[in-house]
Amino acid sequence: MAQKLKLEELNRIDVETFKKVEKIPLVIILDNLRSMHNVGASFRTADAFLIEKIILCGITPQPPHREIHKAALGATESVDWGHESDINTAISDYKSRGYEIIGIEQTTDSMMITDFSIDKSKKYALILGNEVEGISDEALPNIDTFLEIPQLGTKHSLNVSVCGGIVMWEFAKALK
Repeated sequence: MAQKLKLEELNRIDVETFKKVEKIPLVIILDNLRSMHNVGASFRTADAFLIEKIILCGITPQPPHREIHKAALGATESVDWGHESDINTAISDYKSRGYEIIGIEQTTDSMMITDFSIDKSKKYALILGNEVEGISDEALPNIDTFLEIPQLGTKHSLNVSVCGGIVMWEFAKALK
């Protein structure tokens, strides 16, 4: 019969080792998220998949904060992060460093993530938008590609941290 592994049996690396490990060439940009839970969950997922960095834009809450920590479980200490007040400044910065900017958004130009070919030779910055409004309208013209996750039920969207987890996993699988 299967038994759950104890924490010490999981053989996870410590924060110091995590900082030195080669990351996948993927940056997550959180655009005006409101929920500290969603921010914390994004950090925790970024830690799990060796994401390079998280950029918190606009009103997105920043660590340290008890509510972020509750979902992040310490990942704010392992994952590199920064803050940028303007989303277009963040986009411009990463474009100038050779990142393809991908907006995770339902638009007239979006394609299903299942139809997108992730190129191992590229670096990507994924933008996840506000829980209600999505990605800021002023950022849309500066985004290279829009992807969405196929959904088969009655709801028109996923929770942003769930969406982020799915997308980070798809890119991590392809880039690792």
